[in-house]
Amino acid sequence: MIDKLEMFLVLAREKHFGRAALECGVTQPTLSAAIRQLEGQLGVMLVSRGSRFQGLTPEGQRVLEWARRIVGDARTMREEMRTARKGLSGHIRLAAIPTTLAMVPMITAPFQEKHPDVTFSVLSTTSLQILALLENLEIDAGLTYLENEPLGRVTSVPLQIERYHLVTAAGTPLSDRETVTWKEVSDIRLCLLTADMQNRRIINQHFSEAGVVAQPTLESNSMIVLFSHVRTGRWASIIPFNVAKSFGFHEDIRMIPIVEPDAHHTVGLVATHREPFTPLVSALLHEARILGERNQVQ
Repeated sequence: MIDKLEMFLVLAREKHFGRAALECGVTQPTLSAAIRQLEGQLGVMLVSRGSRFQGLTPEGQRVLEWARRIVGDARTMREEMRTARKGLSGHIRLAAIPTTLAMVPMITAPFQEKHPDVTFSVLSTTSLQILALLENLEIDAGLTYLENEPLGRVTSVPLQIERYHLVTAAGTPLSDRETVTWKEVSDIRLCLLTADMQNRRIINQHFSEAGVVAQPTLESNSMIVLFSHVRTGRWASIIPFNVAKSFGFHEDIRMIPIVEPDAHHTVGLVATHREPFTPLVSALLHEARILGERNQVQ
């Protein structure tokens, strides 16, 4: 049944029999047969079928919750037994919002030094997608904001405090200032993250608090794209100080604190709350707590 539940999880995520079969590495008839067998074992219809996938039935939605729990527990059990035989090993799947990507090596580097048989994959995505990926067991943990928007049932570890700075080339408007206000920043040519990013929603909120509206002339979901445009001298951006600092700017780029309000927000590591955690996630949370304590984030 575990294998069938795994396939059911993929089908619920992909919402398409062909894509789900490809993801599971089986043929579409094999996947369809497994779902029908699961329905037979449970005595309910799980999937509304027509010429194509039409969604889950109410019973299917309930089974989906159980499937996530059962498959998660089964994976934890297998990982614990592997750790008992071989020590900590395996693969950790992380997702991070763009403004936390520079922080990832602060966790992965010391972690892998302690546990050299563990590998990582890191995905850049939005805060909402991180929560969906956690729920669907597609990632083990995520780096995201811990405030502002609901996180759901997760375990979180604060890692760092974000403080927003205007990042602009020397010789451009406001570049000679010690501080700038959100109202002043709204009047210059800006490049910002796209509206689906929580960072952008936070920035919009602070502009609103200052009684203005941001109207960027360029948007991107990539921090590298934003920095590249700042370097041209034609755009400025609003970036958390720690992120901007990680790019190693020289004197040609200024980083100026934005005040009125002097905004700050906590980012951290989140993992689906479960007892027990897998050995890998437990060790990852431990490493995150060390980083948070070093950064003096409560």
